[in-house]
Amino acid sequence: MSPRAPPRPRRVGPSERVRAALRARLGDAVADRLPTGFQRLGSVLLLRLPEEMRRDYPAIGKAWQEELGVRSVFVRTGPVSGEFRRPSVEPIAGDGGETEFSENGIRFRLDATRLMFAEGNQGERRRFGALVRPGETFVDLFAGIGYFTLPGLVHGRAARAFAVEKNPLSFRYLEENLSLNRVADRATALLGDNRDAPLPLGEADRVVLGYLPSSLPWIGRAVELLSPDGGWLHVHLLADTRVGIAGAEARVREALGGAGGTVDRLVGREVKPYGPGRAHAVVDAFVIPRGR
Repeated sequence: MSPRAPPRPRRVGPSERVRAALRARLGDAVADRLPTGFQRLGSVLLLRLPEEMRRDYPAIGKAWQEELGVRSVFVRTGPVSGEFRRPSVEPIAGDGGETEFSENGIRFRLDATRLMFAEGNQGERRRFGALVRPGETFVDLFAGIGYFTLPGLVHGRAARAFAVEKNPLSFRYLEENLSLNRVADRATALLGDNRDAPLPLGEADRVVLGYLPSSLPWIGRAVELLSPDGGWLHVHLLADTRVGIAGAEARVREALGGAGGTVDRLVGREVKPYGPGRAHAVVDAFVIPRGR
């Protein structure tokens, strides 16, 4: 009988290593209260820390800097707010929020202190890139820095994308990211309100409406952009978890009925939890515009 191989040593994650470093420097009381979660966006790290640990923020930030080699560490101080979904953060180590990183083979550049990048939407960004078919034309009514536009162009290999963004800062990074990923020649980026943007009517194979808490008010605008033969709408909204995805599907179906669209197929899915009793949902609907 051959001897049994020795067990592999347990892999120690970065949060555990930071905890150990802080235990040696600041003692058990601080180390035991340290949360394990973090979000890294290239050279920027975002943490959630209890307010009662504030006096130790600089030491915690320095420990994370040393562990991951990031330039800046920020603490989230509140929810994202306002029409442009600006994060609430404060620096605890280093400075400067502009960063560049890769997700699913796509390069993103942004200022992480002024613009949100939802880590929980990674699967949905990947899925959208897989749904888009080569040669399609799609419209992104809430493009941001290119969250869905880039996967649709890079992985979906769309022939044309029209990306509308109202926030001037997000728009600046949208244009940079299109160039960074070498897809600017297949994209038309439009700064302004999507209701007034000069978008081609009746040409889109699909339209993504990625706005929370609900993109239902823009259903009518999306339907008029679809090809006369029909196309896909990807409608993002918050769903009541007591009702489930069926409730979100019913709301989208009702909105489409009032917007002059005939639903051929419709299915919803949960993207991620979104606070107590709510979930971020997306409903995919193949819609044929009536009267075309």
